[in-house]
Amino acid sequence: MSEVKTRKSPGLILILGLLTALGPIATDIYLPAFEDIAVKLNTHISTISYTLSSFFIGLSIGQLIYGPMLERFGRKKPIYVGLVIYFLASLGCALSADIYILIGLRFFQAVGACAGMVAARALVRDLFEDKEVAQVFSLLMVVVAVSPIIAPTLGGLITIQLGWRWVFASLSILTLLVFIGSYFKLPHGKPANPKHSLRLKPVLKNYREVLLDKQFAVYAISGSIAYAGIYSYLSGSPHIYLELFAVSKTEYSIIFAIIAAGLIGSSQINNLILKKKETAQVVPVAQVFQCLLSVALVAISYFEMGGLYLTTVLIFLYMCCLGFIFPNASALSLVRLGHTAGNASAMLGAMQMVMGAIGSALVSYFQARTDLAMYLVMCSVAFLAFALLISGTKSLKSAYHLAEK
Repeated sequence: MSEVKTRKSPGLILILGLLTALGPIATDIYLPAFEDIAVKLNTHISTISYTLSSFFIGLSIGQLIYGPMLERFGRKKPIYVGLVIYFLASLGCALSADIYILIGLRFFQAVGACAGMVAARALVRDLFEDKEVAQVFSLLMVVVAVSPIIAPTLGGLITIQLGWRWVFASLSILTLLVFIGSYFKLPHGKPANPKHSLRLKPVLKNYREVLLDKQFAVYAISGSIAYAGIYSYLSGSPHIYLELFAVSKTEYSIIFAIIAAGLIGSSQINNLILKKKETAQVVPVAQVFQCLLSVALVAISYFEMGGLYLTTVLIFLYMCCLGFIFPNASALSLVRLGHTAGNASAMLGAMQMVMGAIGSALVSYFQARTDLAMYLVMCSVAFLAFALLISGTKSLKSAYHLAEK
């Protein structure tokens, strides 16, 4: 019993959360420095945006690389490798004298960040009982969801006081602290398997095994599509609030923080609900509400019935639904794959990133054509995720019923 309490210690949860949040922090912390970077590197802000693109590409590819490494070398060694890469890339970004060097280094920074993101999910699966996995994911969401609130503000202050280079230098310092915490606080989790091959053919075979697990496929795909609602919101909200509602940047930051707080709060309420309800019972209910709220958003916008406050309330509630969907769907997708949790975690992360990038790209593409772009994409991913969940769970029940016979 004491072992379980030690594993649930605040220090362990904090380190796992920081490992998971290294990617999101690096995404958000330097956004206020775009103009400063453009001036100092003698380029345009639109060119600086490619540093985001290269980072997202790195996140997508890197997670699939670390999956087999976590199985072959255990959990902690790949974390150390990733943190070293992240540290050196962050330091390189701080010293960059050319925009194209910065773009390239951001790719490697993302590859380094992936180690912690994938390993943290795998360690949660290794260390906790099935019923506790969703609860721990909810706790990790606190750290991850707080990062987009704190990171841009901190990045802005650092840029004003010290200049943009110190924004990346601060990430190097954070990496050192996370490295020390990982060394002393993280359990080893599942032991290394020297027989696990890193050759391309066996690696692809292992990922195929993960995708062929019906429960993983159902909850990973539907959960990732639902989670794309967050990326749709991140992509479309500046246009909605700053241009259509004409709020100030300060007001937008406050609204952003309030909505993020809803995501944090709901993920913690999820922990309380899981004491009385099964994980699989929570996901479909949350997705139904997500669908209804997204329809309301489209309707009030199309008929011009919704002002700033009503729109914000509906978006707030939509994000609250994701606080229930994301941790539970993630837990259910990994629960049957303890024997290959590293590969499963990598595949799950890559799917979430790809779906999120698609949602964000769709909003960007259609935003020039209609002010409803963000709402329509948020509505589409909600209904598609729900449809896949319902059809998938029916298939799962049929498969389990046949297996029992």
